Amino acid sequence: MPSGKRGHFPVGTPVLEAARQLGVYVESVCGGRATCGRCQVSVQEGNFAKHKIVSANDHLSPIGPKERRYAEVRDLPEGRRLSCSALIQGDLVIDVPQDTVINAQVVRKAADERVIARDPAVHMCYVEVEEPDMHKPLGDLDRLKAAIAADWKYDNLEVDFHLIPHVQSILRKGEWKVTAAIHRDQDSERPRLIALYPGLKNEAYGIACDIGSTTIAMHLSSLLSGRTVASAGASNPQIRFGEDLMSRVSYVMMNPDGREAMT
Repeated sequence: MPSGKRGHFPVGTPVLEAARQLGVYVESVCGGRATCGRCQVSVQEGNFAKHKIVSANDHLSPIGPKERRYAEVRDLPEGRRLSCSALIQGDLVIDVPQDTVINAQVVRKAADERVIARDPAVHMCYVEVEEPDMHKPLGDLDRLKAAIAADWKYDNLEVDFHLIPHVQSILRKGEWKVTAAIHRDQDSERPRLIALYPGLKNEAYGIACDIGSTTIAMHLSSLLSGRTVASAGASNPQIRFGEDLMSRVSYVMMNPDGREAMT
């Protein structure tokens, strides 16, 4: 509560882990080491006919040394538990106090509207290739390279090996009109043909990925117009080990085998 989400979990599952599996935001800056106190929750006791369960405080594991140490050093209000240390032992209705939600996470799903100079590494180049001529002893690939060089100024073109066996059939399927996908970025010494399509293909998309400490955002963008076609975001799964990078580094140092301490 108050999200109303519910689920089934094995006995011994930390309340914090159960909340995260349900997609319920419970803040935990320290990564589950019971030092920040941000993950406080409380148990709503009673018979909940709607959920067909009886919730009680003793359906959580007894207060352990981590919670006692935190209560001694800081203030842990009566009836509150640290969800990173409290383990599920039975049916429960858990309340996430709103005074503990200081930095509720927002997953960005829309790209900021601002002007960005379009300079993609992949360019879609439409060309019309000369048909075979007995008086010009050039192969299909050579004539394709010549057309690209003449129309788009891409000289000394490299070709991906997987394309070479298919150049002849693609040219004929497109009736000698094809669209070449040319890759060249600032670090490339030579342009490279990475794909070839029969006829005119005026679609090309790329993904912009923002991997942050708390969220991961992906934007599908048109390489031709620069328009953002779709966006999506999700929580960074590493957040379970701490909301800041130093907490995650500390977790790795304390758990070199990669397993999370449950005590």
